[in-house]
Amino acid sequence: MSETLAVLPAVRQFLGQAHRLWINGRWEESSSGRSMALYNPATAEELCQVQRGTAEDVARAVQAARSAFDDSAWSRMRPRERQNMLWRLADLIERDADILAQIECQNNGKSAAVARAMDVQLCIDFLRYMAGWATKIEGSVPEVSMPLMPDGHFHSFIRREAVGVVGAVVAWNFPLLLACWKLGPALATGCTMVLKPADETPLSALWLARLVEEAGYPAGVFNVVTGVGAEAGAALAANPDVDKLTFTGSTEVGKLIGKAAMDSMTRVTLELGGKSPTIVLADADPAVAAAGAAGAIFFNHGQVCCAGSRLYVHRKHFDNVVSDIAGIANKMKLGNGMDPTVDMGPLVSAKQQQRVFGYIEQGQALGATLACGGGKSGPGYFVQPTVMVDVAQKGPLVQEEIFGPVLVAMPFDDLDEVVRLANDSRYGLGASIWTNNLSEAHRLVPRIKAGSVWVNCHSALDPAMPFGGYKLSGLGREMGAAAIEYYTELKSVVMNV
Repeated sequence: MSETLAVLPAVRQFLGQAHRLWINGRWEESSSGRSMALYNPATAEELCQVQRGTAEDVARAVQAARSAFDDSAWSRMRPRERQNMLWRLADLIERDADILAQIECQNNGKSAAVARAMDVQLCIDFLRYMAGWATKIEGSVPEVSMPLMPDGHFHSFIRREAVGVVGAVVAWNFPLLLACWKLGPALATGCTMVLKPADETPLSALWLARLVEEAGYPAGVFNVVTGVGAEAGAALAANPDVDKLTFTGSTEVGKLIGKAAMDSMTRVTLELGGKSPTIVLADADPAVAAAGAAGAIFFNHGQVCCAGSRLYVHRKHFDNVVSDIAGIANKMKLGNGMDPTVDMGPLVSAKQQQRVFGYIEQGQALGATLACGGGKSGPGYFVQPTVMVDVAQKGPLVQEEIFGPVLVAMPFDDLDEVVRLANDSRYGLGASIWTNNLSEAHRLVPRIKAGSVWVNCHSALDPAMPFGGYKLSGLGREMGAAAIEYYTELKSVVMNV
C-alpha cells in the first residue's frame, strides 16, 4: 500500500477521548452507563467507544429541544440572526474540513480526500445556501370573499411558521452530509433538533455538536444522542413531543418510523432506498457512458441511495459498454481511505460486507455471470467492484437494493422497452440517461418515475435542487426551496375589521 496520510493530531486526540451525548448544551453520560464499540472499516480494529443512549436520554434531549423552541433566546431570534448563526457554523466546518474528512474516513471507510472534496464541501455549501432562506420565508395575503358574512370587512393573511421540535435519524453512508441536510432547514426556519446518528458512524455528528457549541447556539437547539437504532432511534420516532421526524435510511426502517409517527400525527420526511437505472441510448458515446456508469455505481463503494445499480444499454453497445466498465473496475485500487491513491475503500461493516457478498453468491446461483469482481477480502470489509450480466429482470439482483459496488447490466432494443424496464421497480429515487440526442432525452425524462433524472451525469446534487423519491423511495424532499416547506406549518389568519 502507498504511504497513507498521517492522522491529524486533533483527530487522534478526538478518537482517544471519552465520547458523551450532547444534550441541552452539555456533554452527558447515558442514563444506562453503557457504551458501544465503533470499528475502522479498513482494518476491522476497534476505533473507540461511544455512549449507548436510551429512551430516557432521548426524552431528555427532546425536552431540551422543546424548551429551546418555546422559551429560549432561539425562539425570539430574528431571521437575520439565524442566518448569521448558520453562516458561523458553515465557517467552522470549513475551518475543520480536514479534521472532519479524516473522521469520516476512520469511521465510515470512505476516502479522506473524497470526503474533503465532496461530503464536507457540500455541507458548507448547503448550510450557506440554507442560511439565505432564513430571511426569505414568506406568507401571503389573499383577498377573501366570505360569502356567508356579506357585511364583514376582512383582512386575511397566511403565515409560514417553524414546525417545532425535529427528530432526525440519519444513515451511515454520508454521516455528516445527511446531518447537515436536516440541520440546515431546521435552523433556518427556527426549529430545534434532536439528532440520532447511525449506529456505526456517529463521530462526525459529535464533532458537529462541538462546532454548534463553539458557534454559540443556545442550549437545547441541537442535541445528539448516539446509540442503537432499535432503542434510541425508536424512542425518538415514538416520542409524542416531536413535531417532525426526518429520516434517511432503508425503506424497511422508514416504514417503521412512518408508522410510529402516525400515532401522534407527527410530520414526516423519509428519504429511503433506491435501485436507480442508468440508461445508455443507441446514440450515446459508449466510452463516455461506460465511464459515467462506472462512477454511478462505484462512487462511495456503491453505498449511495441513488447509485446507478441497474444498467440498461442499447443492444448495439451492450458488449462494449460492459467490457469498458469491467476494465475500469479491474483497474480500481482497493485500500485504506487514508491513502490518497486508493480508488475504493471498504464497506462500512462486516455485516454490510456479508450482505453484499451474499447477493453476489445468490446471483451466481440463479445463473448470473460475473463480468468482473465478485470477491471480498480482509482484514477490513472490502468487496471488489463487481459487474454481473445474464440477470433476470424480476430477480433479486435487479429488484432489491444491494447497497454495495455491484452493477447488474441488461440490454434493451427500443425506448418503450427501456422505459418499462426502468420503471419496473418498487423504488424511484434517481435515474440517468446517456445520450447525444437532446430531443430524445426530453421525451424520455417525463416517462421515468424517479425524483431526480440526470442526463449525461449521475448523482449530480446541488443545494438548490430538491432531492427525494417516488414510490418506496420516500416522502418529501431534501434541499432546495422545497425543504423549507417540510420544516414549516401554514397558519391561516382571518380578521374581521
